[in-house]
Amino acid sequence: MSTVTRVTIALAAMSLLTSAAPAQQGSSVDTSGGRGASARSATIRAAAILTTVTLDGILQEPVWATADSIDDFRQREPLEGSSATERTVVRVAHDAAALYIAVRCDDSNMRGVRASQLHRDADLSSDDNVRLLIDSFDDRRSAFVFGTNPNGAMWDAQFSGVDDVNENWNGVWAVAVSRDSAGWTAEFRIPLLALRFHAGTNTEFGFNVRRFIRRKNEEDLWRSYGRAQGLYHLANEGAITDLGALHRPHDLEVYPYALGRAVETEHDSVGGETTPGFVGAKAGVDAKLGVTPTLTADLTVNTDFAQVEADQQVINLTRFPFFFPEKREFFLESSGLLDLGTPGRVQLFYSRRVGLDASGAPVPILAGGRVYGRLGPWKVGILDAQTGAGDNANNAVVRVQHDLFDRSYVGAIGTLHAGSGGQGVQRAGGLDIDLPLIVHGGNLEPKVWIAGSQTPGLPGTALAWRISTDNPNDLFDNFVSVYRIDSGFAPPLGFVRRTGIWQTTGHVDFMPRPGVLGIRQLVLTFPIPSWDVIANERGSLFRSADWQTAWFEWRVLGGDRQNGDHFEVNFQRLMDAPTDTFDIFRGVAVPPGRYWWSRYELQYFMNPGRPLSFGAFVNWGQFYGGHSTDLELSAAWRAGGHIVVSTDLTRTKAQLPTGAFTAVLSASRLEYDLNTRTSLLAFVQYDNENERVDFNVRFHWIPVIGDDVFLVWNSGYTTDPLARFRFPDTRALSRPLNGAFVVKVVHRLTP
Repeated sequence: MSTVTRVTIALAAMSLLTSAAPAQQGSSVDTSGGRGASARSATIRAAAILTTVTLDGILQEPVWATADSIDDFRQREPLEGSSATERTVVRVAHDAAALYIAVRCDDSNMRGVRASQLHRDADLSSDDNVRLLIDSFDDRRSAFVFGTNPNGAMWDAQFSGVDDVNENWNGVWAVAVSRDSAGWTAEFRIPLLALRFHAGTNTEFGFNVRRFIRRKNEEDLWRSYGRAQGLYHLANEGAITDLGALHRPHDLEVYPYALGRAVETEHDSVGGETTPGFVGAKAGVDAKLGVTPTLTADLTVNTDFAQVEADQQVINLTRFPFFFPEKREFFLESSGLLDLGTPGRVQLFYSRRVGLDASGAPVPILAGGRVYGRLGPWKVGILDAQTGAGDNANNAVVRVQHDLFDRSYVGAIGTLHAGSGGQGVQRAGGLDIDLPLIVHGGNLEPKVWIAGSQTPGLPGTALAWRISTDNPNDLFDNFVSVYRIDSGFAPPLGFVRRTGIWQTTGHVDFMPRPGVLGIRQLVLTFPIPSWDVIANERGSLFRSADWQTAWFEWRVLGGDRQNGDHFEVNFQRLMDAPTDTFDIFRGVAVPPGRYWWSRYELQYFMNPGRPLSFGAFVNWGQFYGGHSTDLELSAAWRAGGHIVVSTDLTRTKAQLPTGAFTAVLSASRLEYDLNTRTSLLAFVQYDNENERVDFNVRFHWIPVIGDDVFLVWNSGYTTDPLARFRFPDTRALSRPLNGAFVVKVVHRLTP
């Protein structure tokens, strides 16, 4: 379901928080220190490479004929623990500079193999794919993940903590794929420079491999194949041994860039000039320095993010601010280390507070630095950035975590914002403890955090805290949390959606596997609903008269089919009690009051592995004393690996006592990939609340891994029916609301 849909459906309530953590196998509470109570029972020996390996997906080199191999893959889905229906063989080799990992995927029906994606970081869930997990610290707490499909598309991520998978991280590595009548083969080359590890004479890496067969919706793993486990269950990972003495080469990587930009004159909705255009150039540099084998420093000077894809537009039918995800590369690597709080609700550090203003417009980052990594049992993250232009501020974050038991930690964070003009220094800090445990084979994760902020001119320290417990397993997935956020809580580099509140969220999901009517697993929240209740800070969560907002959902029928389709039938009960009039849509206001309403919901989304897939969502019922109907339609066509076309349309039609409105938001993408290193993406968005249409066209070429060439065009036009220069009239092209053409070249140097 799209973000826009969730915002529209939730209306004045907030979406349910589900922080389900990956599970692990075991039979008792693990309170051991060090490597953990369960010893590894599976290893693969890395063969030493004595001759040159050509990365072509064809395993003709002598090392592959003699290398150790693993092929004991078991199903996680659909038949837990059963042998995989198709054979997978993995071999590992190494030289002084890199790991080489070969994955052979036999397939009895090559015509049924799905491969629709080509560009880097594509969502490979629509395709057959393999993923490698490398726990290079060998601590069962974090890992690098590398994936590909039968086209050789590259996908990578960083995993840290219990449930933090950072898919925005990009490493420097390569993969080649070949196909034949009996299967397909992926050959990975992962430079040691892309990993972080303890150098030594008997280095071992934690290791696991996952294969997904799209047409069967079958998930196969070498290790951690239990349904309550999975790829990110590091407690039961295997290991790569016989790596010998490894050392990270090249302690320095430098990424200089040059950029040329032509900015069009900006206009208002009636065609009047507001800001003159210009032509300019810019240059800067990013650098990555290996301070120690486990500690890395990033430096940036004159930073620019012109190549970053535009934010997705939203129509926000609530009283509260919207949360946008970070997309800028400098802030993405190891970004989970700086998290404390609940993302999207309240968090001490929200990187979009640095280098972006409240509207999302760029603020120049003059220079910045970051240090992150491990020092024994400590994880450390330090960030400092100096912004220019009208902001002229220094922003700093310090975050530490200390290991407890096998997966747990206790941590602390401090942030400050020092602005110009005698505004003083704004501060915030917090402590947290996360205790993921295994109790009688099930997962249990208690978690607590507390934070405070200080603002110049305001006395005292405003506090916020949350206590929660999560119990994510295959048959039952239960979660409950309680928050308290003082009205004055304002972390200067953070995000807070609501202040001055008590809040509780939770769910009790029952997920049986009936094995009939083509249903793989049901997800039911009946008779106990999922809930999200917010009361004022002087009131009580146990008195409905004190509630500000409330959301309850009963899922009377829902789940996943064996063919990968998803369906839901829901009933919702919502409440909002605004104390002031607020504009819900252009020209329509909601007066103060206490509103209760009921809604009904149906949704069906087809398996994305189909060449042509559709999704439909409808939610209807009462709404702020009136009624409304929300509709979302989505479609995607994936034409065998080179062309992907998708579109989403969200429409809310409402009739309220104070007026009626129809909110329409559409987003369409056209992607053409020449190969795995050359792609063209066109993104068109329209919303009738702001009466504008926006275009974002981006050409991306990767000459060699680590280098990038971007050509980007952004432009927006008014669709105001009363405007003289209204899109799609061709005259509107001469009166854009905004527009720019950018050429950016990045080159990687390893002195």
